[in-house]
Amino acid sequence: MTLPTPRITTIFWDIGGVLLTNGWDREQRAGVVARFGLDATDFAERHKLAAPELELGRMDLQAYLAQTVFSKPRDFSPDTFREAMHQQSQPHPETLALARDLAGRYRQYSLNNEGRDLNAYRVATFELDAFLLGFFTSCYLGMMKPSPTIYRTALDLAGVRPEQAVMIDDRAQNAEAARSVGMHAVQYANTEQLRTELQALGVV
Repeated sequence: MTLPTPRITTIFWDIGGVLLTNGWDREQRAGVVARFGLDATDFAERHKLAAPELELGRMDLQAYLAQTVFSKPRDFSPDTFREAMHQQSQPHPETLALARDLAGRYRQYSLNNEGRDLNAYRVATFELDAFLLGFFTSCYLGMMKPSPTIYRTALDLAGVRPEQAVMIDDRAQNAEAARSVGMHAVQYANTEQLRTELQALGVV
């Protein structure tokens, strides 16, 4: 006897690169570093050491900026630099509309790597809490994708079995990690591709 395929009840969304643009990835950092005339090599080295602590919630944005930018006097303020960081976040309107439409029929959460300050800014600015029930973010959980542990933890906290959940992420490695714990996964490229792949999984 063949058992029916479990119905998907829960959707986990990556934020940067899916619902929104990336918040502070390589491209965003490069633009802001050039705008403020920073030494790109020095900043990159400092960022490499500080970023994991930021995204794991062991360092706040003030301390991150003190280590990466304001280790020497500058002719601009931390608030000015922080605002430039925030300006890098832009919506993906069609994908946000799809997520909002699915909210009435599926339980939805974020599952993303991000620092506490930037995550809070993005949630408030783009009203992500209007359709996401919770935020399983690296800074809150103290673990990061693509570690399988963060996926298992998110599933446990959401109270859902892996086969009932789908992870949407723009990075192949993160989608593969979700599949490794038994979840469905879609590697996001654009809204129409995502809609087609979700429909193939029975998500409509």
